Amino acid sequence: MRLADHTTIRLGGPARDFVAAGTEQDLIQAVGAIDARGEPLLILGGGSNLVVADEGFDGTVVQVATRGVRHGPEPGTVCVAAGEDWDGVVAGTIAAGLAGLECLSGIPGLAGATPIQNVGAYGQEVCETITQVRAYDRDTRRVRTLDRAACGFGYRTSRFKRDEARRLVVLSVTFQLSAQALSAPVRYAELAAALGVEIGDRVPAGQARAAVIALRQRKGMVIDPADPDTRSVGSFFVNPVLDAAALRAVETAARVRCGAGTTVPRFDAGDGLVKVPAAWLIERAGFAKGYSPGDGARISSKHTLALVSSGSATTAGLLALAREIRDGVIDAFGVSLTPEPVLIGVTL
Repeated sequence: MRLADHTTIRLGGPARDFVAAGTEQDLIQAVGAIDARGEPLLILGGGSNLVVADEGFDGTVVQVATRGVRHGPEPGTVCVAAGEDWDGVVAGTIAAGLAGLECLSGIPGLAGATPIQNVGAYGQEVCETITQVRAYDRDTRRVRTLDRAACGFGYRTSRFKRDEARRLVVLSVTFQLSAQALSAPVRYAELAAALGVEIGDRVPAGQARAAVIALRQRKGMVIDPADPDTRSVGSFFVNPVLDAAALRAVETAARVRCGAGTTVPRFDAGDGLVKVPAAWLIERAGFAKGYSPGDGARISSKHTLALVSSGSATTAGLLALAREIRDGVIDAFGVSLTPEPVLIGVTL
């Protein structure tokens, strides 16, 4: 079983064994049996945030294929099985008259991956609406329920990714959404402009969803087999979070490199920190949309943060491009970019 057939970037060699778990009990039993044998295990969701080595994975891949969406008991409460398609979940909540996930429309992958990555876009993050996550603990061999505080959410991370990536297997996620037809307040300037509203305004949730999908499509961030720019893992690097000293250093470098009047874009990250768009740094470091070293891996022609693969690309080539970009940004601005996808059998 080639893992390239199960990832959105279409890269990755074979797995030694492959199991599809259609129920929660199947998932728990499969993971437990593999652990009892002491074999390497890879939990696979939608493959939208996964980069696998060309050599593949010398162990068993368990694909999460569980299904189920349950509403209640409280108004706006929605419990979702880990294997549900994420965009289908978002569409379903909006159809049910609920708001709180609309800005996360069009993101590929499964619901179970959203708390791991603390998925966010256009001013929303799933941690704002998640109330609990049920997970199988591979060490104790029991199912645990973690409330929002116990999930350890941070910017594009959580305890499921940072501290206990191996130990906890997400089974289901519960959200508390707003039982109204209006979106959460619009926080993102690009989205506000697309909607023709001011920051802080609310719009019908379905209208916000449509605008987000249109924005993502223009950036090649909605999976489309006819669009080669969507053969990616979405954003390859996270936006760096800088303190005041690091920001001053970037501003100084930007003025030298780009001109005295250059303004470095930034967004408040709390506690005196700011987020600087990684795409802005990459472009000013000399890497334009469509850039390719000629081995089949390239930067998307629509969005500088997406690295895409052609039919001739390899994982080794993709990682070489990622290293070239990372090193170029370090040389230009002194900022080290962190990869967003999970890397299996490879390092950056």
